[in-house]
Amino acid sequence: MLKWHIEALHLKLKYTWKIARNATDEKLNFLVQVSDGTFSGFGEAAPNIRYGETPELLLQQYQVLLAAGISDVKSMEDLLQLLQEYPPANALRFAVESAYLHYFCQHKGIAVHQLLGQETPKPQATCFTLPIMEPDQVQEFIKQHGLTRFGSLKVKVNREGAEDLVREVLRVTQKPVVVDGNESWQEPEELLAFLAQLDRERVLFVEQPMPVSCAAAYAHIKPISPVPLVADESVTDDADFELLREQFHGINIKLMKAGGYLNAVRLLQQARQHHLMTMIGCMVETTLGIWSAMQLSQAFDFADLDTFMIIEKEPFGLVREEEGKLYLK
Repeated sequence: MLKWHIEALHLKLKYTWKIARNATDEKLNFLVQVSDGTFSGFGEAAPNIRYGETPELLLQQYQVLLAAGISDVKSMEDLLQLLQEYPPANALRFAVESAYLHYFCQHKGIAVHQLLGQETPKPQATCFTLPIMEPDQVQEFIKQHGLTRFGSLKVKVNREGAEDLVREVLRVTQKPVVVDGNESWQEPEELLAFLAQLDRERVLFVEQPMPVSCAAAYAHIKPISPVPLVADESVTDDADFELLREQFHGINIKLMKAGGYLNAVRLLQQARQHHLMTMIGCMVETTLGIWSAMQLSQAFDFADLDTFMIIEKEPFGLVREEEGKLYLK
């Protein structure tokens, strides 16, 4: 019989993480462990309130899985069947599936990337994200955190003030920039006016500027947008790729949204079939979550895997960053 364990990870952040819909100075994630007494596997859950995920919900759902007999699973097939019958939030599903998959790989002496049919992880370039801030704080923030070492930067924006903030980021750095709107625009014409003034030589793409519900507006804007549009909130554990292709030039796949390695690989394959640019992203996660993402990241066009660097005392040390590249330890 397998023994499962869950514990809270209280993560204090180095600075206020402000995006269009909220701001926080700390994050509560969970560590899930499965063990047979000899071999163990670990997985991380990073709940996100945008998808209705709260720490309380994840703990309740974990108890449901225990009561449903998760300790008795004998194979990945057994586990997937259980998760289908008692579906938890995607973040918890990822933690449980990845913990078991890591345990299985350790037990069988197989590398995780091999089991997933992926290339061997190599040093991975990542962008680094600036939270929303006043434009006059940008230069000092970039200097203080040594951000010129990254090949590209990403900036979180709100509809109000986005133009000034992006302009200042472009002024103080020569790096390519990604703009992330986190669904903060409501009016298509207002968004088009913002997109029109962007430096298309320097801005790589804009992530999810309008809500998921604005499908028709996205379809209208995509052919006339001067910069590519990338879906984030519009892609969770399932997606209509025919519709996505009409609305976006690319998609951001996150393991915490996909609900597991296996589903993330499926989403990646479908994105490729529909000729969409692919990006692998993350929530605010420790190096356990980022280590997991790096098992797949070679297959993606762009990586945004920086959030472990904003945790004050990152607990695991499974990934290190040097000159804007990530290395597995």
